[in-house]
Amino acid sequence: MLDQSIPEFELPATSGKQFSSSRFPGKTLVLYFYPKDSTPGCTTEGQQFRDLYPLFQAANAEIFGISRDSLKSHENFKAKQAFPFDLLADPEEKACTLFGVMKMKNMYGKQVRGIERSTFVIDGKGVLRREWRGVKVPGHAQEVLDFVKSL
Repeated sequence: MLDQSIPEFELPATSGKQFSSSRFPGKTLVLYFYPKDSTPGCTTEGQQFRDLYPLFQAANAEIFGISRDSLKSHENFKAKQAFPFDLLADPEEKACTLFGVMKMKNMYGKQVRGIERSTFVIDGKGVLRREWRGVKVPGHAQEVLDFVKSL
């Protein structure tokens, strides 16, 4: 999918909004997929994107976090962490499937199917420019910001 236009998709978003991938012409989109609301790694990742949000905005970029959690769970997570960006609910795994982020993972010795922490940068023309898979949280948001600034 790299260097190709992403297929259009829509998902329900926090703040009573509906996200549509085609609604942001000319803006860079940062889509970060994470396993679960209010877990330690996902909270830290969201906080790092939150803290750098003004710099992403200055670089003409919008951030969206995506997981399979419900909108209600997302609203609580967003409010508790004061995220300035919206979270997208993907319980039917539409975007997860589109971006191929569902993987079998080991959790406490059991095989479970879940989201592999991944981030995608889509340019203002809707073309996928960079992807990170199997993301390690420390420093990741800064790395994404550095890439967005280079576009």
